[in-house]
Amino acid sequence: VQLQASGGGLVQAGGSLRLSCAASSHTFEGYAAGWFRQAPGKERTFVAAISGRGGTFEYADSVKGRFTISRDNAKSAVYLQMDSLKPEDTAVYYCAADLNPFTVPRGPLEYDYWGQGTQVTVSS
Repeated sequence: VQLQASGGGLVQAGGSLRLSCAASSHTFEGYAAGWFRQAPGKERTFVAAISGRGGTFEYADSVKGRFTISRDNAKSAVYLQMDSLKPEDTAVYYCAADLNPFTVPRGPLEYDYWGQGTQVTVSS
């Protein structure tokens, strides 16, 4: 499956952005999906994950209560609503898909497909 992330941009601290990830698969509910981010000079880290049918979620502690992951399998898409953004949220954000739809993996090695990144910059 091919993934296409979009929706990044420049926003002031306290603002919001909504990232989208479009998948080429018409059976997207057969994949768990996740978002990761990578700041300059740092490792790629887990942000959020959602199971194939959207009933199970996982969030990194740093974004819990501010970010919301969701999906629309009819549109083969997964979203990341980011509110109360902070400068430390600045990073390239990547979406990923896992062939096992029943999990919400936190490790990047557990994902089978990756989209290109979309830059999110939060100014102070």
